[in-house]
Amino acid sequence: MCTISVVCALIRSNTNALSIAAVESCGEAVKLAISLAGTMALWGGIMQIADKAGLTAVFMRLLHPLTKRLFKGCDEATMKNISMNITANMLGIANAATPLGIAAVKGMSKQGGINMKRNIAMLTVLNTASIQLLPTTIATMRAAHGSTAPFEITLPVLIVSLISASAGCLTVLAFSLGSKKNAVR
Repeated sequence: MCTISVVCALIRSNTNALSIAAVESCGEAVKLAISLAGTMALWGGIMQIADKAGLTAVFMRLLHPLTKRLFKGCDEATMKNISMNITANMLGIANAATPLGIAAVKGMSKQGGINMKRNIAMLTVLNTASIQLLPTTIATMRAAHGSTAPFEITLPVLIVSLISASAGCLTVLAFSLGSKKNAVR
């Protein structure tokens, strides 16, 4: 896109406008990065406080009926990382969810087993679909760009993420059942 912009500016002899737009865009990018960094630091800290306060155990219990069916053969530490990854995504803080997802995949890889590939695929699907009860990151971006109601997208985001997560989970289950090598037991 940058190359096309430069070529078009040269063809139209409008390099001054390109220079101004580039400088202004850099400033806007820095402002957006700082506002997102602040939000991620806040929610990342809240996730660590929740862990130390024992709230992660509550989230694990709440999610256990679902996670035990979706993630067969995982140990408690891996299940905790999976639960916290899902919880962080539900709060709309996907960047805080990433380290938890990486730790969960490492735990699954260490354990190995017949369901390892299916479990990793399932976590990837759930992490990518990112079921969001509070789309915090998107709301922060909307607020930074002047939205007067940054959370008005909550219901559509929830509906779309539930649909995509369901479709992805069903696809992973269908592929894993179709392969004897990765069959769920």
